[in-house]
Amino acid sequence: MSPTVKHVPTTPFDDQRPGTSGLRKKVRTFRQPGYLENFVQSVFDSLEGFRGQTLVVGGDGRYWNLEAIQVILRMAAANGFGRVLVGRDGLLSTPAASAVIRAHRAFGGLILSASHNPGGPDADFGIKYNTGNGGPAPEKVTEAIYAASRQIGEYRTLEAPDLDLSRPGATELGGMQVEVIDPVADYAALMERLFDFGAISGLLASGFRIRFDAMHAITGPYAHAILEQRLGAPAGTVINGTPLPDFGGGHPDPNLTYAHDLVEEMYGPDAPDFGAASDGDGDRNMILGRGFFVTPSDSLAVLAANARLVPGYAGGLKGIARSMPTSQAADRVAEKLGIPCFETPTGWKFFGNLLDAGRATLCGEESFGTGSDHVREKDGLWAVLFWLNILAVRREGVEAVVRTHWAEFGRNVYSRHDYEGIPAEAASGLMAHLRARLAALPGTDLDGNRVAYADDFGYTDPVDGSTSSGQGLRVGFEDGSRIVFRLSGTGTEGATLRVYLERFDPDTDRHHLDAQEALADLIHIADGLAEIRARTGREAPDVIT
Repeated sequence: MSPTVKHVPTTPFDDQRPGTSGLRKKVRTFRQPGYLENFVQSVFDSLEGFRGQTLVVGGDGRYWNLEAIQVILRMAAANGFGRVLVGRDGLLSTPAASAVIRAHRAFGGLILSASHNPGGPDADFGIKYNTGNGGPAPEKVTEAIYAASRQIGEYRTLEAPDLDLSRPGATELGGMQVEVIDPVADYAALMERLFDFGAISGLLASGFRIRFDAMHAITGPYAHAILEQRLGAPAGTVINGTPLPDFGGGHPDPNLTYAHDLVEEMYGPDAPDFGAASDGDGDRNMILGRGFFVTPSDSLAVLAANARLVPGYAGGLKGIARSMPTSQAADRVAEKLGIPCFETPTGWKFFGNLLDAGRATLCGEESFGTGSDHVREKDGLWAVLFWLNILAVRREGVEAVVRTHWAEFGRNVYSRHDYEGIPAEAASGLMAHLRARLAALPGTDLDGNRVAYADDFGYTDPVDGSTSSGQGLRVGFEDGSRIVFRLSGTGTEGATLRVYLERFDPDTDRHHLDAQEALADLIHIADGLAEIRARTGREAPDVIT
């Protein structure tokens, strides 16, 4: 006897507008009766033509992941999906979910993650819808979801027990097939098609030592399977490799502050040759050499400049896309290669049209995200394998590769200062104050730096003509230096002010300088322009990268 479809009356919640990466709230918010159900039903209500189609579901393993997936499975069946592919134990990294959607030609997918935010019963949870191209829903879709959430009157589900998601195999739920899949298989096969695994294995066999910090998050199983099992890295290469609901009490954000275990080792006396880390849902990366940190902006530029060394990109790049706050290092590579470089707002969804239209191959954001047209998400482990493939061909260390790049293209000295958990009113006031000053800034002199332009960045998509405004405040100087101010949309409490600082320096004699030293005058200007200390009460950033 088939389970009964229940039509459950409900009323709207007023806080379900998806952000740049879906809906993120505290676990306690999602656990309110009907909260998750309302959002999932709103996703389904905003879509057309999915009856009998395939949906992909998985998440990063954080607290409440499995419980939420059981809710989604019952609702997908009640709403008419024909099949759901779900990762074993409910696990799928965000880039792997994109790969599965694309490989199986699914209608779309629901990814449960709050990315690099902390996990646990008192921490964060998130859910986002990815479309059939494997990428995050564009704004027109997320706005339709929000509109549906504002007028929802019922959600549909089944009266049925939970399913066993611990073993691969298929079962039926209310006429819908639920197939539990190996979360790593499709992704690993894709990586093997893109990269020269033989060359990387040879590098590792030569004594080249690497360390990968999975931060007790989703990338652990992928790194064990690919780095240690397929490529032959010694057992123990992957640290913090078991996904835990609270990420082991850590903050799964791969930067110099939160990936402290890896950073200490890479700056220690017996450092490995190469270090890397990924985040909560596997879409971010940090790259380190011995005592050397590669900024994400430089990483994108280096990958682009060396792409022909990698089998999957040996035919050349169609273009590069970067988020506006990301440094202009990639622009210089694109110019030399004779390909376009697109500047988009922050948010991976803005790259989707460029990738689908064949106008870009590599994409990157300064927030430790890099990717390509192989999926429609940024991809942490992909970036690690790209670097290893380059190092295997060039037989040079990380620092040598970056310094050679700087000698050829010049160095875009770059840093990001994060002020986290600022009261929303104070953060909004700071941005309003700064926005009001923009018009008067061009032509003025700030500590010896003459302002060339000051604006609020807007974007017109070159593929579909859609526009996005209010994407970040920019102050650019005549020597090419710039300061960018943004409020981040990835947190769940207060606001995070991000200040991005950049200066181009072609002089190799100054390439050894620490970024904070080289940018000291811009740091001082930024504080004065935005009145950061006065308006936030913060004497220093919480995180510097």
